[in-house]
Amino acid sequence: MPAAFRLPLDVFYEREACHPRQRFLVQPTGGGQVETLTWEDVGHQARCAAHWLRARELPQGSHIALISKNCAHWIIADLAIWMAGHVSVPLYPNLTAETVAQVLEHSEAALVFIGKLDDWPGMSRGVSADLPTISLPLHPPGTFDFSWADLQKSSPIQDDPKPSADQLATIIYTSGTTGMPKGVMHSFANLGFATTRGTQLFGLNESDRLLSYLPLCHVAERMFVELASIYTGQTVFFAESLDTFLTDLRRARPTALFGVPRIWTKFQMGVYSKIPAKRLDFLLGLPIIGKRVGHKVLVGLGLDALRIALSGAAPVPQTLLLWYRKLGLDVLEVYGMTESCGYSHVCLPGQNKPGWIGKPCPEVEVRIAESGEVMVRSGATMLGYFKEPEKTAETITEDGFLRTGDKGEEDAEGNLRLTGRLKEIFKTSKGKYVAPAPIENRLAEHSRIEQVCVVGDGLSAPLGLCVLSAVGQQDASGTARAGLHSSLEKLLEEVNGVLDKHERLRRLVVVKDSWAVENGFLTPTLKIKRNVIEAAYGARFEEWSERSEVVLWQD
Repeated sequence: MPAAFRLPLDVFYEREACHPRQRFLVQPTGGGQVETLTWEDVGHQARCAAHWLRARELPQGSHIALISKNCAHWIIADLAIWMAGHVSVPLYPNLTAETVAQVLEHSEAALVFIGKLDDWPGMSRGVSADLPTISLPLHPPGTFDFSWADLQKSSPIQDDPKPSADQLATIIYTSGTTGMPKGVMHSFANLGFATTRGTQLFGLNESDRLLSYLPLCHVAERMFVELASIYTGQTVFFAESLDTFLTDLRRARPTALFGVPRIWTKFQMGVYSKIPAKRLDFLLGLPIIGKRVGHKVLVGLGLDALRIALSGAAPVPQTLLLWYRKLGLDVLEVYGMTESCGYSHVCLPGQNKPGWIGKPCPEVEVRIAESGEVMVRSGATMLGYFKEPEKTAETITEDGFLRTGDKGEEDAEGNLRLTGRLKEIFKTSKGKYVAPAPIENRLAEHSRIEQVCVVGDGLSAPLGLCVLSAVGQQDASGTARAGLHSSLEKLLEEVNGVLDKHERLRRLVVVKDSWAVENGFLTPTLKIKRNVIEAAYGARFEEWSERSEVVLWQD
């Protein structure tokens, strides 16, 4: 039997009682002002909202949706839903109206909280008129059935509701790189197991500070920020907007930070926009001055207090990890899925093996199938997909192992290395299979490339589609274009030199478009949507394959 773990609400009640006036959530309110909420403040507001929800007399275990960007009341509303005996269903804050409608209908939502949003008019069409809406304090302009102020008129509940460990706590809809998102069901036991074990790995405590900026509806931010802060007593700071992000980061001076690879790349590109890459790399290489320069860069970013820096959700180029190491910051990789509460593998400080993610987290069992698929089993494995028993049976084996869909291998010490996605592998016209992810990782190490997608299904050889970084775009539009072109040609030669013959790229294609969440090329967690990219450019693949240039600029 696994060692004991604690459930989220039990831990929250203890902090509420033992540290009522300790700072918990710090929310920017505009104009440089912030609102600081203590554990007592959060508990009081959640308890008032829970009383109001109970008075609705909904069936126990009703599904209540939450649509908002990250903010203090996202977490408070989540706690209130649980205290009232219901199930929270968070949605990404940048979905289309059509996807909003799909998720709300599929999840059977009985109510929906509406909070901080950039395009509520565009999303609101997905909320049916008969679904009651409740506006959170930072809600967008619009008409709502109830307000957070209405809920706060209720007296706070006096009891400490304690749902059972196996009770459904939340349904997390995947960001969906293809098709309709699936509703991943997690119990309080799943959340408690993963958070108890995960926070112990890094020794997080009440003196630590977090900055919440990745979507809280995503499993990584949900676990690393919301639940980890409850279990450890960390203070959570929120980002106000993209325009104020650096100010928000410096205000928080986080001691722990989780980021996807693109975020860590954007930090790097921001530095390079102020000091040329070659000059900075030269300075960092100097014996004594290098450490001072690295520290100064981290101070400028607001990352100088970091002691735990994690990267996950997608592979991260090794050159990027080495760059941060030169600055004096060890960015560690983690691996997990929504279906496993994000709890699977981790690289711990001092145990980094280049090219490998790390070892299994405590009490995670791993096996590699004959197909090369990585399979994991632990107390964090989901209950299943909501209303999708067939997909659940396809994903969880009879003996409880989760099929990740990732191909990988283990070394003698148990370190994991991913070698591609089973479903992303394509076959060229020569009948050879190619895994795009490892090739993309090599190309992404170039300092002027921000995003890459390798395609080749039915082609005689793969193509590498690239989006330049901001600095790369500057070079491409100025006198440095010839040098950039030559650098990309060299990159292609170097990458092809380490690939098997059937994997070698025919050429690189530099596309003019931006791949973003807003135009549908990226998921809300910044993963490329291969089907969208192939649909956008597929008609030109054959033409590009037949061109003579080694590096082709989209015309």
